[in-house]
Amino acid sequence: MDGDRDYQELRPLLFSVAYRMVGSVSEAEDIVQESFLRYHRAVGAGQRVDSPKSYLCTVATRLSIDYLRSARVRRETYVGTWLPEPLLAEQGPDVADQVVTADSLSLAFLVLLESLSPIERAVFLLHDVFEFGYPEIAEIVGKTETNCRQLANRARRHVTDRQPRFEASRQRRAQLADRFFAACQQGDLDGLVELLAADVVLYGDGGGKGEAVRAPVHGSLRVGRFLLGLMRQARHRSLTIRPAEVNGQPGAVVSEPSGQVIGVLSLDIAGDRVQALRSMVNPDKLGHLQPIIAG
Repeated sequence: MDGDRDYQELRPLLFSVAYRMVGSVSEAEDIVQESFLRYHRAVGAGQRVDSPKSYLCTVATRLSIDYLRSARVRRETYVGTWLPEPLLAEQGPDVADQVVTADSLSLAFLVLLESLSPIERAVFLLHDVFEFGYPEIAEIVGKTETNCRQLANRARRHVTDRQPRFEASRQRRAQLADRFFAACQQGDLDGLVELLAADVVLYGDGGGKGEAVRAPVHGSLRVGRFLLGLMRQARHRSLTIRPAEVNGQPGAVVSEPSGQVIGVLSLDIAGDRVQALRSMVNPDKLGHLQPIIAG
């Protein structure tokens, strides 16, 4: 049993599970570290571990469930809209995730998972996203197989009814995003409105600490005007706005002249239109990006 090899091989999977469960990069990393610590303690104490993957996924999932149960009260009192911490593709293969499709990593999908109970969320993700069998899932969450199937079916119906549909072609998404940001930079309201769905929604997450709208902004004209107002502020403050892949979707990172990241924007694109925008400016959710962007 090679602990270093297990870490290298299984860390991406554990992070993928934990991040989708808790919606926090820092908490997911803590869960991964704690899972490996418990694994090494168990092995060191002479406990037989036939499958490191099963053992570690069990620990990581249970820690994630415990975290979600404690986080629910905090999120109920959160100031404004709560969004998950953004994840950038440039953060490397361990974090950018190569286990499953990008759609299950999107901010829209993670926000949707918030409406499930912690156990429903775990069962649904393990089965539908990570392709674990029900016997193994039952062991992980401490339920019967029949109960797990019921939980998964209930969660699946809920998610399927509300799951966002993205533009299938990654290249097409990138092209539309380029046109979107060009219209923003040029102050082209008509061109911008043309790229926005009529019922587009902009969500802002400042957590009471960053400058963000507390209520979502609805409608192509209102969102377009709001975005151009933000662009004027950005130019006045000499901010840098650069394209980035955010949780598998087109987006941008906003930085101060010093390099400090002060915002991340993600776009949901479907039907050749931007259907939703999610802006994260809560500094507590951007700390993990600073060393990467600012060096």
